Amino acid sequence: MEKTSFYDQMERNKRDSILLILVVFVFLIALIFTIGLLYSPESSFFFLTIALIITLIHIFVSYNYGDSIVLRSVNARPADERKEIYLINTVEGLAIAAGLSAPKVYVIDSPEMNAFATGKDPQHASIAVTSGLLQKLNRSELEGVIGHEMSHIRNYDIRFATLVAVLIGLVAIISNIFVRSMWLGGGNRDERKGGGIVILLVIVGILLAVLAPVFTRLAQAMISRRREYLADASSAELTRNPEGLASALEKIRNVNTGKMQVSEAVSHLFFVDPTKSALDSLFATHPPIEKRIKVLRSM
Repeated sequence: MEKTSFYDQMERNKRDSILLILVVFVFLIALIFTIGLLYSPESSFFFLTIALIITLIHIFVSYNYGDSIVLRSVNARPADERKEIYLINTVEGLAIAAGLSAPKVYVIDSPEMNAFATGKDPQHASIAVTSGLLQKLNRSELEGVIGHEMSHIRNYDIRFATLVAVLIGLVAIISNIFVRSMWLGGGNRDERKGGGIVILLVIVGILLAVLAPVFTRLAQAMISRRREYLADASSAELTRNPEGLASALEKIRNVNTGKMQVSEAVSHLFFVDPTKSALDSLFATHPPIEKRIKVLRSM
Protein backbone atom coordinates (compact mmCIF):
# COMPACT_ATOMS: atom_id res chain seq x y z
CA MET A 1 0.00 0.00 0.00
CA GLU A 2 2.83 2.38 0.85
CA LYS A 3 4.52 1.72 -2.50
CA THR A 4 1.33 2.65 -4.32
CA SER A 5 1.22 5.98 -2.48
CA PHE A 6 4.84 6.67 -3.44
CA TYR A 7 4.08 6.09 -7.12
CA ASP A 8 0.93 8.20 -6.86
CA GLN A 9 2.99 10.99 -5.33
CA MET A 10 5.49 10.84 -8.20
CA GLU A 11 2.74 11.23 -10.78
CA ARG A 12 1.04 13.98 -8.77
CA ASN A 13 4.27 15.94 -8.52
CA LYS A 14 4.87 15.66 -12.27
CA ARG A 15 1.34 16.96 -12.94
CA ASP A 16 1.76 19.73 -10.36
CA SER A 17 5.00 20.83 -12.06
CA ILE A 18 3.21 21.27 -15.39
CA LEU A 19 0.31 23.09 -13.72
CA LEU A 20 2.72 25.40 -11.90
CA ILE A 21 4.47 26.31 -15.14
CA LEU A 22 1.14 27.15 -16.78
CA VAL A 23 -0.09 29.26 -13.85
CA VAL A 24 3.15 31.23 -13.51
CA PHE A 25 3.34 31.60 -17.30
CA VAL A 26 -0.09 33.26 -17.41
CA PHE A 27 0.69 35.43 -14.34
CA LEU A 28 3.97 36.68 -15.80
CA ILE A 29 2.43 37.40 -19.21
CA ALA A 30 -0.38 39.37 -17.55
CA LEU A 31 2.03 41.35 -15.35
CA ILE A 32 4.56 42.21 -18.08
CA PHE A 33 1.82 43.00 -20.63
CA THR A 34 0.06 45.32 -18.15
CA ILE A 35 3.31 47.15 -17.46
CA GLY A 36 3.85 47.48 -21.22
CA LEU A 37 0.38 48.91 -21.80
CA LEU A 38 0.85 51.39 -18.99
CA TYR A 39 4.22 52.67 -20.14
CA SER A 40 3.66 52.55 -23.91
CA PRO A 41 0.10 51.70 -25.06
CA GLU A 42 1.00 52.04 -28.73
CA SER A 43 3.62 49.29 -28.35
CA SER A 44 1.38 46.75 -26.60
CA PHE A 45 1.97 44.01 -29.18
CA PHE A 46 5.73 44.51 -28.86
CA PHE A 47 5.52 44.19 -25.06
CA LEU A 48 3.35 41.09 -25.36
CA THR A 49 5.98 39.51 -27.61
CA ILE A 50 8.75 40.45 -25.18
CA ALA A 51 6.71 39.06 -22.30
CA LEU A 52 6.30 35.74 -24.10
CA ILE A 53 9.99 35.50 -24.93
CA ILE A 54 11.17 36.44 -21.43
CA THR A 55 8.77 34.01 -19.77
CA LEU A 56 9.61 31.09 -22.07
CA ILE A 57 13.34 31.66 -21.61
CA HIS A 58 12.97 31.87 -17.85
CA ILE A 59 10.89 28.68 -17.71
CA PHE A 60 13.53 26.88 -19.77
CA VAL A 61 16.34 28.13 -17.55
CA SER A 62 14.37 27.33 -14.39
CA TYR A 63 13.70 23.77 -15.47
CA ASN A 64 17.25 23.00 -16.57
CA TYR A 65 19.34 25.14 -14.22
CA GLY A 66 17.05 25.95 -11.31
CA ASP A 67 19.02 23.76 -8.93
CA SER A 68 22.23 25.72 -9.60
CA ILE A 69 20.38 28.99 -9.05
CA VAL A 70 18.96 27.76 -5.73
CA LEU A 71 22.32 26.40 -4.52
CA ARG A 72 24.05 29.71 -5.29
CA SER A 73 21.29 31.67 -3.57
CA VAL A 74 22.05 29.92 -0.25
CA ASN A 75 25.85 30.00 -0.72
CA ALA A 76 26.12 26.21 -0.83
CA ARG A 77 29.57 24.80 -1.62
CA PRO A 78 30.55 21.31 -2.83
CA ALA A 79 31.27 18.94 0.04
CA ASP A 80 34.99 18.48 0.70
CA GLU A 81 35.98 14.95 -0.33
CA ARG A 82 38.40 14.68 2.59
CA LYS A 83 36.88 16.68 5.43
CA GLU A 84 33.27 15.69 4.69
CA ILE A 85 33.73 12.20 3.27
CA TYR A 86 31.45 10.87 6.01
CA LEU A 87 28.58 12.93 4.62
CA ILE A 88 29.33 11.90 1.04
CA ASN A 89 29.44 8.21 2.00
CA THR A 90 26.13 8.52 3.88
CA VAL A 91 24.44 10.09 0.85
CA GLU A 92 25.85 7.46 -1.52
CA GLY A 93 24.81 4.60 0.76
CA LEU A 94 21.23 5.81 1.05
CA ALA A 95 21.07 6.49 -2.69
CA ILE A 96 21.91 2.83 -3.30
CA ALA A 97 19.23 1.77 -0.79
CA ALA A 98 16.70 3.97 -2.61
CA GLY A 99 17.72 2.67 -6.04
CA LEU A 100 18.85 6.12 -7.19
CA SER A 101 21.96 7.63 -8.74
CA ALA A 102 24.05 9.34 -6.07
CA PRO A 103 23.12 13.06 -5.97
CA LYS A 104 25.76 15.76 -5.75
CA VAL A 105 26.51 16.79 -2.18
CA TYR A 106 26.81 20.39 -0.92
CA VAL A 107 27.38 22.08 2.43
CA ILE A 108 25.95 25.39 3.67
CA ASP A 109 28.14 27.03 6.31
CA SER A 110 25.54 27.81 8.97
CA PRO A 111 25.21 26.87 12.66
CA GLU A 112 21.50 26.10 12.08
CA MET A 113 20.57 22.46 11.51
CA ASN A 114 18.88 22.01 8.14
CA ALA A 115 19.06 20.37 4.71
CA PHE A 116 17.30 20.30 1.36
CA ALA A 117 17.28 18.50 -1.98
CA THR A 118 16.95 20.14 -5.38
CA GLY A 119 17.10 19.27 -9.08
CA LYS A 120 14.87 18.54 -12.07
CA ASP A 121 14.77 14.73 -11.65
CA PRO A 122 16.50 11.88 -9.77
CA GLN A 123 19.29 11.79 -12.38
CA HIS A 124 20.10 15.48 -11.89
CA ALA A 125 19.71 16.00 -8.15
CA SER A 126 21.69 17.59 -5.33
CA ILE A 127 21.49 17.42 -1.55
CA ALA A 128 22.73 20.30 0.63
CA VAL A 129 23.16 20.17 4.40
CA THR A 130 24.27 22.81 6.87
CA SER A 131 27.54 22.54 8.76
CA GLY A 132 25.50 22.75 11.95
CA LEU A 133 23.64 19.58 11.00
CA LEU A 134 26.92 17.72 10.44
CA GLN A 135 28.35 18.87 13.75
CA LYS A 136 25.34 18.19 16.00
CA LEU A 137 23.71 15.02 14.68
CA ASN A 138 24.96 11.48 15.26
CA ARG A 139 25.09 8.85 12.52
CA SER A 140 21.52 7.53 12.79
CA GLU A 141 20.09 11.06 13.03
CA LEU A 142 22.03 12.22 9.97
CA GLU A 143 20.88 9.15 8.04
CA GLY A 144 17.29 9.96 8.96
CA VAL A 145 17.54 13.49 7.56
CA ILE A 146 19.36 12.38 4.40
CA GLY A 147 16.77 9.62 3.93
CA HIS A 148 14.03 12.25 4.09
CA GLU A 149 15.71 14.32 1.37
CA MET A 150 16.33 11.18 -0.71
CA SER A 151 12.58 10.60 -0.65
CA HIS A 152 11.96 14.07 -2.09
CA ILE A 153 14.30 13.12 -4.93
CA ARG A 154 12.63 9.76 -5.56
CA ASN A 155 9.11 11.23 -5.48
CA TYR A 156 9.95 14.14 -7.83
CA ASP A 157 9.19 16.65 -5.07
CA ILE A 158 12.45 18.36 -6.04
CA ARG A 159 11.28 19.32 -9.54
CA PHE A 160 8.15 21.03 -8.30
CA ALA A 161 9.86 22.69 -5.32
CA THR A 162 12.76 24.00 -7.44
CA LEU A 163 10.37 25.42 -10.06
CA VAL A 164 8.45 27.18 -7.28
CA ALA A 165 11.64 28.75 -5.93
CA VAL A 166 12.90 30.10 -9.26
CA LEU A 167 9.70 30.97 -11.12
CA ILE A 168 8.04 32.70 -8.18
CA GLY A 169 11.29 34.57 -7.64
CA LEU A 170 10.92 36.15 -11.08
CA VAL A 171 7.34 37.20 -10.33
CA ALA A 172 8.53 38.87 -7.12
CA ILE A 173 11.38 40.70 -8.90
CA ILE A 174 9.18 42.07 -11.69
CA SER A 175 6.48 43.05 -9.20
CA ASN A 176 8.99 44.88 -7.03
CA ILE A 177 10.37 46.81 -10.01
CA PHE A 178 6.87 47.83 -11.05
CA VAL A 179 5.83 49.03 -7.58
CA ARG A 180 9.05 51.03 -7.18
CA SER A 181 8.54 52.67 -10.58
CA MET A 182 5.02 53.69 -9.55
CA TRP A 183 6.26 55.31 -6.36
CA LEU A 184 8.97 57.14 -8.29
CA GLY A 185 6.39 58.51 -10.73
CA GLY A 186 7.46 56.46 -13.73
CA GLY A 187 5.32 55.29 -16.62
CA ASN A 188 3.09 56.97 -19.11
CA ARG A 189 0.25 58.18 -16.93
CA ASP A 190 -0.80 61.25 -18.91
CA GLU A 191 -4.57 61.27 -18.49
CA ARG A 192 -4.99 63.07 -21.82
CA LYS A 193 -3.73 59.95 -23.60
CA GLY A 194 -5.49 57.34 -21.59
CA GLY A 195 -7.84 58.79 -19.07
CA GLY A 196 -9.75 56.11 -17.20
CA ILE A 197 -8.03 53.28 -19.09
CA VAL A 198 -4.63 54.38 -17.82
CA ILE A 199 -5.95 54.64 -14.26
CA LEU A 200 -7.46 51.16 -14.60
CA LEU A 201 -4.14 49.78 -15.85
CA VAL A 202 -2.32 51.36 -12.92
CA ILE A 203 -4.78 49.74 -10.51
CA VAL A 204 -4.49 46.33 -12.21
CA GLY A 205 -0.71 46.53 -12.30
CA ILE A 206 -0.47 47.49 -8.66
CA LEU A 207 -2.88 44.73 -7.66
CA LEU A 208 -0.83 42.15 -9.56
CA ALA A 209 2.35 43.43 -7.96
CA VAL A 210 0.95 43.64 -4.43
CA LEU A 211 -0.57 40.15 -4.70
CA ALA A 212 2.74 38.65 -5.80
CA PRO A 213 3.98 37.90 -2.24
CA VAL A 214 0.66 36.23 -1.41
CA PHE A 215 0.84 34.31 -4.67
CA THR A 216 4.34 33.18 -3.68
CA ARG A 217 3.15 31.80 -0.35
CA LEU A 218 0.10 30.13 -1.88
CA ALA A 219 2.26 28.39 -4.46
CA GLN A 220 4.62 27.25 -1.71
CA ALA A 221 1.64 25.97 0.27
CA MET A 222 0.85 23.69 -2.69
CA ILE A 223 3.87 21.76 -1.47
CA SER A 224 1.62 20.13 1.07
CA ARG A 225 2.35 18.91 4.54
CA ARG A 226 1.43 15.46 3.30
CA ARG A 227 4.61 15.43 1.23
CA GLU A 228 6.69 16.04 4.33
CA TYR A 229 4.95 13.24 6.20
CA LEU A 230 5.46 10.94 3.20
CA ALA A 231 9.15 11.85 3.06
CA ASP A 232 9.47 11.08 6.79
CA ALA A 233 7.83 7.69 6.24
CA SER A 234 10.11 6.97 3.30
CA SER A 235 13.16 7.85 5.40
CA ALA A 236 12.04 5.35 8.04
CA GLU A 237 11.64 2.76 5.27
CA LEU A 238 15.14 3.40 3.89
CA THR A 239 16.99 3.50 7.21
CA ARG A 240 14.78 0.97 9.05
CA ASN A 241 15.10 3.35 11.99
CA PRO A 242 12.31 5.94 12.48
CA GLU A 243 13.82 6.87 15.85
CA GLY A 244 16.90 8.33 14.13
CA LEU A 245 14.80 10.91 12.28
CA ALA A 246 12.59 11.55 15.32
CA SER A 247 15.68 12.24 17.43
CA ALA A 248 17.07 14.58 14.75
CA LEU A 249 13.80 16.54 14.74
CA GLU A 250 13.94 16.85 18.54
CA LYS A 251 17.43 18.31 18.41
CA ILE A 252 16.44 20.72 15.65
CA ARG A 253 13.35 21.84 17.59
CA ASN A 254 15.46 22.56 20.66
CA VAL A 255 18.40 24.26 18.93
CA ASN A 256 17.32 26.03 15.75
CA THR A 257 16.49 29.73 15.93
CA GLY A 258 14.70 29.99 12.57
CA LYS A 259 17.01 32.81 11.50
CA MET A 260 18.88 31.43 8.49
CA GLN A 261 19.73 34.06 5.91
CA VAL A 262 17.71 32.62 3.05
CA SER A 263 15.01 34.04 0.81
CA GLU A 264 11.37 33.21 1.49
CA ALA A 265 11.26 32.00 -2.12
CA VAL A 266 13.43 28.97 -1.23
CA SER A 267 12.36 28.37 2.39
CA HIS A 268 9.92 25.61 1.40
CA LEU A 269 12.82 23.50 0.10
CA PHE A 270 14.34 22.93 3.53
CA PHE A 271 13.92 19.98 5.90
CA VAL A 272 12.44 22.35 8.48
CA ASP A 273 11.39 25.97 7.98
CA PRO A 274 14.65 27.98 8.05
CA THR A 275 12.94 31.31 8.75
CA LYS A 276 10.12 32.46 10.97
CA SER A 277 7.61 34.90 9.52
CA ALA A 278 4.14 36.24 10.27
CA LEU A 279 2.74 34.33 7.27
CA ASP A 280 3.78 30.92 8.61
CA SER A 281 0.53 30.33 10.47
CA LEU A 282 -1.50 30.92 7.29
CA PHE A 283 0.71 29.37 4.60
CA ALA A 284 2.94 26.91 6.45
CA THR A 285 4.55 24.36 4.11
CA HIS A 286 5.97 22.25 6.95
CA PRO A 287 3.99 20.27 9.50
CA PRO A 288 4.63 21.06 13.19
CA ILE A 289 7.78 19.28 14.33
CA GLU A 290 5.95 17.82 17.33
CA LYS A 291 3.45 16.07 15.05
CA ARG A 292 6.19 14.70 12.84
CA ILE A 293 7.96 13.25 15.87
CA LYS A 294 4.74 11.71 17.13
CA VAL A 295 3.99 10.05 13.78
CA LEU A 296 7.52 8.65 13.50
CA ARG A 297 7.44 7.20 17.01
CA SER A 298 4.10 5.53 16.30
CA MET A 299 5.63 3.48 13.47
